[in-house]
Amino acid sequence: MKIFICELAKKAGALAMEYFNGIRPNEVHSKATASDLVSTADGNVERLIIDTIRAKYPDHNFFGEETGKSNTGSEYCWVIDPIDGTQCFVKKHVYFSISIAFQKNGETIAGAVYAPALDQLFYAEKGKGASLNGVPIHVSGCTELEDASCTTGFACLRAKLKHNGLPLFCALVPNLRDIKRCGSAALDLCNVARGTYDGYWEYCLNLYDVAAGVLIAQEAGAVVSDYYGGTEYPGKGITVANPVLQAKLLEYTKNF
Repeated sequence: MKIFICELAKKAGALAMEYFNGIRPNEVHSKATASDLVSTADGNVERLIIDTIRAKYPDHNFFGEETGKSNTGSEYCWVIDPIDGTQCFVKKHVYFSISIAFQKNGETIAGAVYAPALDQLFYAEKGKGASLNGVPIHVSGCTELEDASCTTGFACLRAKLKHNGLPLFCALVPNLRDIKRCGSAALDLCNVARGTYDGYWEYCLNLYDVAAGVLIAQEAGAVVSDYYGGTEYPGKGITVANPVLQAKLLEYTKNF
């Protein structure tokens, strides 16, 4: 499975880079809101991923950002975000990724996140650890918010939600050493997994945004929960960090 998923992620990344290097304005349009973008590349990359999987596993289900859910009755499902960070992608920012998660009965058991412009391939299997380009990775040992460099995103603002993440942002960020905002939830999770970021939180994400990245973070030693310490992520928000720091993030997120 590892070889198949990793080769598929790289194949999808190569197609994404063809668009990245030559995307045109008429290949970009809005989704439900003007601030939520989708490109021709999103649909074509997802189609490539699904067609490749279907040729090998014809009875498996799919949940893709662009094509939605299928239901064949199989216990296996592939959760796909063809380009996570589309707004970065269309603006020629290198922080975007392809996210592919493989689930059995709703549990992610393998996943890859590939950042093709950076040639960074993150991978994890349940119980087997996480890696970046084949090298094992682990979360940072930072235990104090005042020492932490964290990351977040604002999917809630693109969705025009009245209940959004700005009050939490304003309450939490003054207590951190640094804050990053780069634009791909899947990569944010992976960068927590490798210790580049110490923690991550965000509200109003979808399963395809986080399915692979969550497994990678967990296999690298992170604790993942919703804003209240439960398992209803990403629906009730998501917080990710090493066990000590994640508990301290929850002291803030639980109030929002």
